[in-house]
Amino acid sequence: MATKTTIKTSPIDLEKRKKLDLRPGNTIRVWQKIQEKGKTRLQAYEGLIIAHKHGLEAGATITVRKVASGVGMEKIFPVYSPNIDKIEVLRRAKVSKAKLYYIRDKAAKEIRRRMRKIAGKPIADKEVDELVEQVIEGIETGDISPSEEISAEEKTEEVK
Repeated sequence: MATKTTIKTSPIDLEKRKKLDLRPGNTIRVWQKIQEKGKTRLQAYEGLIIAHKHGLEAGATITVRKVASGVGMEKIFPVYSPNIDKIEVLRRAKVSKAKLYYIRDKAAKEIRRRMRKIAGKPIADKEVDELVEQVIEGIETGDISPSEEISAEEKTEEVK
């Protein structure tokens, strides 16, 4: 009888990564291995997948976007990289597009809308920097929800 031997060429489990079913719109947490001063530590990067390129082949990549302190950041991760310890899918979402690059513009428009709502009137006595800080704090604490709509009175004031 011949015994079957397998040669492991990669330190990661390729089959496990293929079964993850990473799609745009999913919220994931990527645990990345970082080496500092001879030590290896794990760092989590949590965000929304806005692009998945090259399918299931060896060079497949995902682009993950997150917002930290009011600044949008994107990182491109090779799916089968040995520097990635694990990938957790936190939330799945159905989206109608394969690339969600429009999210970048949508976030900028949302911040502009919130600034208008906080200011209400032309900015004369407040500094713009203070106003931006208020918007960022509102986003982080959840005081301002993205689903809030501008009332009819505010809309008529903007038209005038």
